[in-house]
Amino acid sequence: MKKSAAIVLVVLGAGLAYGAYVASNVNTNAPKPKVDQPVSTGDYLKTIPPTPAAPTRFVDVADAAGLNYEWTLPGQTPRNIQQTIGNGCAFLDYNSDGKLDILLVGPRVALYQGDGSGKFHDISHETGLDKLHGDFAGCAVADYDNDGHDDIFLSGYHCGALLHNDGGTHFTDVTKRSAIDTASWSTSAAWGDVDGDGRVDLYVCSYCKFTKEDKQLCEARGVMTACPPNVYQPAFGQLYHNNGNGTFTNVTVKTNLNNARGHALGVAFADFDASGHQGLFVANDQIPSNLYRYENGRYQEIGVASGTALNEDGVGFAGMGVDWGDYDNDGLLDLAVMDYWNERKRILHNDGRYLFSNQYDALHCNEGGYPRLAFGVKWLDYDNDGWLDFIYSNGYTNDNVEKLFGDLFFREPTLVFHNHQAQFFSNVSSGLIGPALRPIIGRGLAIGDFDNDGRVDALVVDADGKPLLLHNETPCVGHWLEINLIGTTSNRDGLGALMDIQAGDLHLLRLCQTDGSYMSASDKRVHVGLGSAVKATITVKWPSGHVDIYNNVQADRVIILHEASSTITGA
Repeated sequence: MKKSAAIVLVVLGAGLAYGAYVASNVNTNAPKPKVDQPVSTGDYLKTIPPTPAAPTRFVDVADAAGLNYEWTLPGQTPRNIQQTIGNGCAFLDYNSDGKLDILLVGPRVALYQGDGSGKFHDISHETGLDKLHGDFAGCAVADYDNDGHDDIFLSGYHCGALLHNDGGTHFTDVTKRSAIDTASWSTSAAWGDVDGDGRVDLYVCSYCKFTKEDKQLCEARGVMTACPPNVYQPAFGQLYHNNGNGTFTNVTVKTNLNNARGHALGVAFADFDASGHQGLFVANDQIPSNLYRYENGRYQEIGVASGTALNEDGVGFAGMGVDWGDYDNDGLLDLAVMDYWNERKRILHNDGRYLFSNQYDALHCNEGGYPRLAFGVKWLDYDNDGWLDFIYSNGYTNDNVEKLFGDLFFREPTLVFHNHQAQFFSNVSSGLIGPALRPIIGRGLAIGDFDNDGRVDALVVDADGKPLLLHNETPCVGHWLEINLIGTTSNRDGLGALMDIQAGDLHLLRLCQTDGSYMSASDKRVHVGLGSAVKATITVKWPSGHVDIYNNVQADRVIILHEASSTITGA
């Protein structure tokens, strides 16, 4: 209690504290920790400790798969804060054929149709996405009108778009009719049914107030470079209620979300307290983050009191990508939040009673991860042993960082950590084979099984290059299920549903979600590793509150579960 009280007192001065924090990281010559940043991929491999885990293998197949897409950073070095913020990506099933497609977001928005066997074809023109123009940054995917087809929201720099999926053949820009305001600099966005009416609502993060008239560069260590975010006034996120007729109402004030602190980069919904309502975490850049629990139609902000808003020094951290998942199989959703290069990332264990504790160091996640500037992150069980591992993208924000710090680099490799039954995590990034481990300007990241082989794959944005399409070729994996939920009273995607899975000695909690990570959206199907078990009992707690139980579900297949139905069908 004494510790919690001290933290509360600290946050009262957070406005001054985080300003000093940013200055100490960017504008001084203070000593910094030794960094094991590689000059080359070969050097990087030397920094990865051996691990007793089963062999890990991810191969970049983007070129072979047909992803002929490339991001290019605008302007010239040194670039400003907006020019290096990066972009997002998504796995989705736009035509509901059971085969994942890929969305890549930038000034050119591209959709690639998947054939289910690892090949993709650019259908941007056929679906009308090639007509979109703007500084688009991120995406959020959900079936907002419950018609059975994935719709898309695009965020961006003073732009945005709500794209209605017309029967899996074409997308129509319905932004004006929707009444969603797209004038701010928006970053990540998330869909979630806030009030339990069976329709998903939309939360849109905003970063800061920045135009070409504002200060573009700042001096740090005698070098002109991008300014830190605290130089600019924060912009604030908005919650839009889905009215069910194609329009949305801004309910930010009504739901008490107008106390968000701004500078938001990551967001994800989850019923983290098992209350039956969707809580919300918003990761803010270098200021205290926000955690909200839902009660009686309004959100209560508990970030500081819960231990999720501040770092160990009692100031706001550089919150980037986020994701919810139960990494220790204790039946409570934990939270991963990415952070700045010389900061501990957040592996926030859900201790219950609205309290979280950062276990990043205790779980050995600092092995090769501490010095990275991390953005996208997702929990995934890549070897199907029943324990959630995680993957995250990295890349510095200042494009001339080598001039600021001789041993830091703009491009950094993607990292994968294996979960040893919640005792510790080991860095298994050496399992990213060849080009998969190349240093990139890592930003958006999404996961999904694009070839339906029961192993979760990953998609990663290189803000100045080609995407990484990481095909999971890990051998000796366990049994698995991929579960497609279809809500009836609940939203059709089942977003927000909690699934209790019992399989042999495993007792798992899994969340149905497309949000999380950084400006990206992942496969809505719930992937479950079952270890050695060949069947499972699945209990689905739907967002409506309805509970369905499915016994003796056979493993190693993709299945569909309908709300209020005992029938299991194959996808």
